[in-house]
Amino acid sequence: MKKFKFKKIDAFATKNSTGNPAGCINLESKNNISFSEMQRIAKELKGFVNEVGYIYKIGREEYNLKYYSSEREVDFCGHATIAIMYDLIKNDNKLINTNLLTIKTNKGRLTVENRINEEDAVFIMSPLPENKEKISSINKIAAALKIDESEINNKLPIKIINAGLTTLIIPIKSLDNILNIAPNLAELKSFCQNVDIDIIELFTSEVSNKNSDFRVRVFAPTFGYLEDPATGSGNSAFGYYLLQEKMWNKETIVIEQNAQHDKYNVIKLQNKKDSNGTDRVLFGGAAIKRIDGEYTLH
Repeated sequence: MKKFKFKKIDAFATKNSTGNPAGCINLESKNNISFSEMQRIAKELKGFVNEVGYIYKIGREEYNLKYYSSEREVDFCGHATIAIMYDLIKNDNKLINTNLLTIKTNKGRLTVENRINEEDAVFIMSPLPENKEKISSINKIAAALKIDESEINNKLPIKIINAGLTTLIIPIKSLDNILNIAPNLAELKSFCQNVDIDIIELFTSEVSNKNSDFRVRVFAPTFGYLEDPATGSGNSAFGYYLLQEKMWNKETIVIEQNAQHDKYNVIKLQNKKDSNGTDRVLFGGAAIKRIDGEYTLH
């Protein structure tokens, strides 16, 4: 029997929305747990959290992060990163005044900007983007989503970009169109596996709040659930889409996410150059801790 420090933390939650639930297992070192045990815990928590993040310290201000869904290991999970790093920094008297931290993930070393005191948020530098050329026909995409082809905005391109997860990005014409989409889990999972993508992100420039820039919805059937209510990696891919299409014209992009008209989650995107002069997308937000205790693995 093993016991681990466990928290349930909802990333990107607001006073009007529930955010995206992540589990956090805090480890003393990588030797505390095996890969099979990580997968087992994530499977046991299916339906309670969407992913579980496992964190341990590897340097003065550097941490290692591994992520698992109920189905498999996840290369990079944005909402779990926001949840874990926000909670870690906010509850550590030394880290709360530390501006920059580093995390080591399957997608490389990434920086974490602590802006809790100024903006009540942390911002994560997303992985470098990778574009994929192979894209399914519009009629197959529409069929998989159970929508009419006319709902897809053909004035903008459909793209596949990996900024942590391989993301199919699809422009939708209107807010009503995007809110009414209701695909089937099994059918959409089969589609995603056939075209070798992790998630699907739909977006429209019609929003519920005039201060927002886009409404998005993200479907993640390959990870064992239909919809992701608030994402970091998917919206990072969307941020690179906006840069590529020259649709980024302000300092901070504000994104509404989920299928509820007014009770949406909020994700913020910013753009800055890294040490090599490359444009990078940062995604940011806050989190709310719901449960703090122990997880017992028999």
